[in-house]
Amino acid sequence: MPDILLLPKSVSELIAAGEVVERPSSVVKELLENSIDAGATAVTLEIRRGGITYIRITDNGCGISRKNVPAAFLSHATSKVRTAQDLDSIYTLGFRGEALASIAAVSRTEMLTRVSGEEIGTRYVIEGSVEKLIDDAGCPTGTTIVVRDLFYNTPARMKFLKKDVSEANSVAGVVDRIALSHPDISFRFIREGKETLLTPGDGKLSNALRAVYGRDFAAGMIPVDYTLNQVRVWGFISKPVHSRGNRAMQTVFLNGRYVRSATVTAAAEEAYKRSIMVGRFPAFVLNLEIPHESVDINVHPAKIEVRFSNEKAIFDAVYYAVRGAIEKLDTRPQMDLGARRGTQAAVPVLPKAEQVSIRVPAAHEVSEEKGADIVSAENHTPQTANRRSSEGALPPSGFSVRMIVPDAPKRDAGAAVSSGISSPLRPCDLQTAVGEGAAQPLRQEAPPAASENPVAQPYRVIGEAFKTYILVERGSELLFIDKHAAHERMLYEKLKAAHGGEHAQLLLKPVSVTMSKEEYTAVLEGLDILRSAGFDVEDFGQGSVVVRSCPLDLSNEDIVPLFTEAAQYMMEHRHEVEPAKLDWLYHNVACRSAIKAGDQTNRYEMERFVSRLLADDSIRYCPHGRPVLIRLSRGEIEKQFGRE
Repeated sequence: MPDILLLPKSVSELIAAGEVVERPSSVVKELLENSIDAGATAVTLEIRRGGITYIRITDNGCGISRKNVPAAFLSHATSKVRTAQDLDSIYTLGFRGEALASIAAVSRTEMLTRVSGEEIGTRYVIEGSVEKLIDDAGCPTGTTIVVRDLFYNTPARMKFLKKDVSEANSVAGVVDRIALSHPDISFRFIREGKETLLTPGDGKLSNALRAVYGRDFAAGMIPVDYTLNQVRVWGFISKPVHSRGNRAMQTVFLNGRYVRSATVTAAAEEAYKRSIMVGRFPAFVLNLEIPHESVDINVHPAKIEVRFSNEKAIFDAVYYAVRGAIEKLDTRPQMDLGARRGTQAAVPVLPKAEQVSIRVPAAHEVSEEKGADIVSAENHTPQTANRRSSEGALPPSGFSVRMIVPDAPKRDAGAAVSSGISSPLRPCDLQTAVGEGAAQPLRQEAPPAASENPVAQPYRVIGEAFKTYILVERGSELLFIDKHAAHERMLYEKLKAAHGGEHAQLLLKPVSVTMSKEEYTAVLEGLDILRSAGFDVEDFGQGSVVVRSCPLDLSNEDIVPLFTEAAQYMMEHRHEVEPAKLDWLYHNVACRSAIKAGDQTNRYEMERFVSRLLADDSIRYCPHGRPVLIRLSRGEIEKQFGRE
């Protein structure tokens, strides 16, 4: 270990505001980070009374030589920074040289440490910044620090501490995050004499994730690994069906350090757009690896907030990594009635995170690589991409998702036309999701072989339930199709692929729309966006516009309310980027054009609609994020009748 030296004043003044020990979790965070910097592969933490009366951290790192032990407890004394230039590229979690000094000032601290070259270790005791003892000690290589009676000499801070349980939960949160940030280190957490966490330290994030959050949570995650412009994004993200009501399960690490970043959060949530419901949030554990010189971590006392030299590069890398993983690895949800009754099912092993090769598209397109592994839920062995795996685990929501990594959707313009539906769901004379003359989709790949096409498997359309759900028998499963959600997604994808204008219809009678002056101004500023979405709009003066053409699937009675909503949206989101505005228009046009729940659908229309839906496995969610299809296995049905 390098010698611990007192920083010159010229360097210490460049470091952000000093570390303040506010609660036991602050102490645990700093000491665990020191253990990681020391090269430890196994760390044990024990706390009592939430860490207020007792904290002990033991590691097998490099240790501290006796001559450096007293210096380690001096303010601005560190072995990790020497010059001002070192602050531009920090490779360690700690660097300010303040943690031990701050901890020792408000507690009774004892250290046992030994380096590999010394035969005898060192015991050092310091209380309230006053050195009490330095002596020989028998101890293994590494360091053990015991912190007792936190804030014993500062009652003003003591009274602001919360209940022991709350403080212990805060410590547990710190341990969870650090364990996830370093899956190559085995962490053991003992809370009030009971072991509550033990990670394997085998370097696999999936195993650390399972140890920290449990196997049910881990079973609902899919791997991410993608590199763009020297920014590597890897980790796990939740499947859209496992979205949550808050952002509590969103964790970001930057070069192994836990951080909070609005840029990363916004990029990840943008990638989930149109895959999860409004008001729901994804869960993720994402690691970002970027050049150290391109980020400044010296902007916050707790080193949680960071500043990037290129925010856009970070946003793009996270967005395309998450979006590519969703499109590549997410599968349609399967209904499992056993979960409703509390039955248990085997949980599949998470697939190893592999590189997701996607190219950066020109606009919002995301390409995907062909071929992938399938992870079996029964024997956990990789299989070929053309085989189906066994059924997966029961996530907490009551649905189970088969652990299948499907091939990239294979579509082309010809296939879209040949499988098109001539007004399959609307009684009015309109084109449908993929009508004749459809523009060429964004992703162009060879049509799937007969053995790979999901629709090649025989199926039978049973009928319609509640004028909302189409029931289909296929093999040993029963499919429930939400016709509005599925039709809405088809129309949405068609509008995006055609960029609106190629699927516009000229109105026999132009429609006049009157708006407020603010909305009117916003619409005039966004005429190009409206034209891209299929609307031919002209200024009629005095707060009015005339709509001469609209998207092909939109009926005349829907034009005025849709256009009014669009004007309000463009006014309220005037500074929003153009792709977001265009996406909103596609979404709302598709929602208004799709068949509604309760509309009658004849047999022929259902057959053609089901054929189109089952031929395209990429249609999984409506633009609102609701699933379009749910599978119920024959075994689950027979279980309800006692036939198992």
